[in-house]
Formats: sequence, C-alpha cells, structure tokens
Amino acid sequence: MARVKLLELEETTGAEKERYEELAGRNAVTNMKRGLLNDAATYDAYMAWYTSWKRLVEVIGEKDAVLYAHAISTTNSCQLCSLFFISDVKGLGLDPANLQYDEKETALTDLGRAIVKNPTAVSDELFDTLKKFWNDQEIVVIVGFAGQMIATNNFNSVLKIDVDQRLLPIIDEFKPATWRENIK
Repeated sequence: MARVKLLELEETTGAEKERYEELAGRNAVTNMKRGLLNDAATYDAYMAWYTSWKRLVEVIGEKDAVLYAHAISTTNSCQLCSLFFISDVKGLGLDPANLQYDEKETALTDLGRAIVKNPTAVSDELFDTLKKFWNDQEIVVIVGFAGQMIATNNFNSVLKIDVDQRLLPIIDEFKPATWRENIK
C-alpha cells in the first residue's frame, strides 16, 4: 500500500486539479501520477521524464530505449517501473526473461546497470564502446535519461506506489534485484 495518498480527481484543487483533469482527458492517469499530484511542482518536475524519453527514442530508437529503461528499472528493483517495461518489452514481441542483445543493446543495458549500481565506476571501456555508436550529444541524452529513470524508480520504490491495475496480471514476472544483498 502506498505511503502517500493516491489522489482521485475530486480530492484535488488548483494546479493539481488542472493537471489531473488534463491527464484524465488523455486517459493517462496512473498510480504514480496520482501520488505525484499531491504537489503540482513535484509532478511537473517528474513529468520532464517524458521529454527525456522522447529525446532518447529519437537518439536510440524505441526498442533500444525500452531495453535500456527495463535494464535500469530492474537493476534498481523498482517493481512498478519494471512491470511497465516488462509489459513494453512484451509489446515488442520479446520475452523479458530471455532477452538477447546485440553489441549496441549490450552497451546500453550494461551502461544502465552500471549507472544504477555505482555511477562513479562506469568504466572507460564501456564508454569506448558507447562512442562506437553515439556522439557526445547523444551520450548526454542517454545518461541524462538514466538519471530521470532512476529518480522515477526511487519515487515509486520509496513511496511504495501501488502497481497499476493493468499490470497486475504480470506482477509475478517482477523479480527483485539481489545485487544489493551483501552491501553494508
């Protein structure tokens, strides 16, 4: 159960109500957004994720963006985000439990995992591989998105935002990451 109230439209006023109504008009209300709508400024900051996502897709393509976000979210053990991206991976016709990556996808997913695990230890070798595929501007987009994704992961995990109804049929496909178990 979420640690904060997941607001309904009738519980909002002012800027929060305007944002909720806009979401409802697009049929885009999710549990995370209902949690964020406790504060319009925080909501606005987190909605920049969509700007970053759009740019990421322009730079690396939708499939690679989904695989990258999936790697970040599952490594960060965010149940809600992981389930969204498990659903998206399936939407690409892929099996999230048996992903096979080409060299470019391997570089992206390795980067996503490394940023989550220890951003100060991302290797020069990995960056050499990234630079085979992308220029500096594009790498800034890729790394910048990771920060946005991690912020979203942390918001959902810390506040224990409830899994959205549409994701409940695949909830058992989420496997929490275990790499942190021996960190003290």
